[in-house]
Amino acid sequence: MTVEKKLPKPNLELGIIGNGTIAALIDDAASVVWLCLPRLDGEPVLNTLVGGDGAFSIKLAGQCETRQRYLKNTAVIETIIEAEDGSAIAITDFAPRFFDKGRTFRPASIVRRIRPVSGMPKISVCLKAQSDRGATNIDPVRGVSHIRYKNDHAGFRVTTDAPVSYIIAEREFVLDREVNFILGPDESLSDNPAVIAAEWETRTTEGWRAWSRRLAAPPVWQDAVIRAAITLKLCVYEETGGIVAALTTSIPEHGGSERNWDYRYCWLRDAYFTVNALNRLAAVGTLEHYLAYLRNTVAHTKGGHIQPVYGISLEEDLKEEIAPHLKGYRGMGPVRFGNQAAEHIQHDVYGHVVLGASQAFFDERLLAQAGELEFEQFELVGERAYAVYNTPDAGIWEYRGRANVHTSSAIMCWAACDRLSRIAAHLKRDERATYWRGRADAMRAVILKEAWNENRQAFTGAFGGEDLDASVLLMAEIGFIDPTDPKFIATVERIDDELREGYHVYRYRAEDDFGKPQTAFTACTFWHIDALARIGRQDEARAMFEDVLAHRNRLGILSEDIDVSKGELWGNFPQTYSMAGIINAAARLSPRWEDVV
Repeated sequence: MTVEKKLPKPNLELGIIGNGTIAALIDDAASVVWLCLPRLDGEPVLNTLVGGDGAFSIKLAGQCETRQRYLKNTAVIETIIEAEDGSAIAITDFAPRFFDKGRTFRPASIVRRIRPVSGMPKISVCLKAQSDRGATNIDPVRGVSHIRYKNDHAGFRVTTDAPVSYIIAEREFVLDREVNFILGPDESLSDNPAVIAAEWETRTTEGWRAWSRRLAAPPVWQDAVIRAAITLKLCVYEETGGIVAALTTSIPEHGGSERNWDYRYCWLRDAYFTVNALNRLAAVGTLEHYLAYLRNTVAHTKGGHIQPVYGISLEEDLKEEIAPHLKGYRGMGPVRFGNQAAEHIQHDVYGHVVLGASQAFFDERLLAQAGELEFEQFELVGERAYAVYNTPDAGIWEYRGRANVHTSSAIMCWAACDRLSRIAAHLKRDERATYWRGRADAMRAVILKEAWNENRQAFTGAFGGEDLDASVLLMAEIGFIDPTDPKFIATVERIDDELREGYHVYRYRAEDDFGKPQTAFTACTFWHIDALARIGRQDEARAMFEDVLAHRNRLGILSEDIDVSKGELWGNFPQTYSMAGIINAAARLSPRWEDVV
């Protein structure tokens, strides 16, 4: 289904290329504005997105118009730039990713191919890199057909068949043939860059299309779903299975908010939603990668405290620091590296760990299916969930200045015990199934009593609280409550009244450590869409979904938040919560294939 776009152009008009090792963000003028090396959470050597000087841009003399698209069902971007004199160029950008010699080839590299389309185009290339979080310029060192950017932590080499003298001097030259740039590790290439770039483009394109072809996409909104799936795939660090919540740091939740956070880490909560969405499309390879990450997490914590967020290689210390040399997105600092949430107590993590692994016990397609050993390890997580489910924490929204017994944390702890009972039954461990069912039922009774506010006629965000919180909508999605239950329906109606504005839903309206939220949280809008569909308000859910799709940027990608009054995207990009919501909503609202064909 095609959604007509009538909204003002959002500022986050960015495309993403990546390969499971690194990812780069490219703006609508084909400038690479964000690239971290040597991995997703590494040093941002190209950093103009957050006010640095590191960029890789191609400028056409007299340029007046640009068009940009993804090659169908791939992570390959093509940008056409036209000039006033009728000349034009085409730029193809991708990160090489394909199966080769028994493994997935995914180096810390990006490829840029530039070819003349019409006239006699004149271009200049600007390539500047920074390190030390914008404090230091990495000086270029010229070679015969390459330029080296030497740095102990994030050094790289650009190999090219363009005139190196022109690139070093940023001098304008006539583009009379195709030129290629391969940015990657500081190593020599095995062949001419034109030959390598052409082969890598073909194999990468074929690889993405083969992957997309296997997706069990619904018949309606296929383009949106496939783009969302590819985008989620780009947020997986395949070496370890860790999944970043977003590829950026410090894009504000709204203008001047200082709600600027580093999302380049693996929140076990966000990762569950990513894995769950891809599982819906039968893309179970991500589940296998992530199961390995969870195995290591659980083995390391041994039934004790589990952090809500870790580094993509299970780093525990994510000390939060401000980079004074970076001005911030649109000059709106601060720019933060690290995230204090790693120090928080967030009890919902125990549920998300078990939920994230549950399908692996049942899915016969997996090469590494979970079994008895994993179950015994995850039982330790369940015991922890039972012990803490009705104790205060920072909650799903990571409040920094207060703690409560949050309803969303409690229901996720319930989910851990509920799923352990189901897994035990599947493994024919009847005694353990009964044990975990008893614990889940006892928890459920307490939650239903303590989270319900009779005066408000709603489940509130915290036990005994007054304030509404959109996260309680997950009650139905995880199976805690029947969506036809009058109390759940009443809660949806209260959220309609107080947290919804038009087709958008806020997390909460109460003031927090940074004041009152001013933008709608897109994941909450998707949770509301799901709730509306479950309680029978299908047409309304579908209208909300169409509206959210209309707010995507022109390449089909969403960030974390939306300014309801301006239709503008805010927050870190791309937000896995949001992209997973596209998949889940389409799966729930689309007719079945047999009803269409």
